[in-house]
Amino acid sequence: MTDQQTTKVNAKAYWRKNLQVLSWLLVVWFICSFGFGILLVDQLNQFTFMGVPLGFWFAQQGAIYTFVVLIFVYTARMRVIDKRFGVDDSDEPDSYDLIDDEEEGRA
Repeated sequence: MTDQQTTKVNAKAYWRKNLQVLSWLLVVWFICSFGFGILLVDQLNQFTFMGVPLGFWFAQQGAIYTFVVLIFVYTARMRVIDKRFGVDDSDEPDSYDLIDDEEEGRA
């Protein structure tokens, strides 16, 4: 297998893993927003959360909070996947590293 073919196979595997993560996160978001906020609202409204019916809370706030949490989960998961496939940016210096190097040079 040539180097170009290996890169192409690696890129396809990376993209497949990315889509797999994205699909699972979209399923979770769909369940929380559409499922809990619309389809199961009557069953969830039997319970209260922070003084409001749970189904109403999911429709108004829960889906938004879930989305924000899923952004952080996606970021963390993609960092692991990026490292596994060798496409992470760990070889690039952080801006903090540059600042520390400059301060050491002045001292």
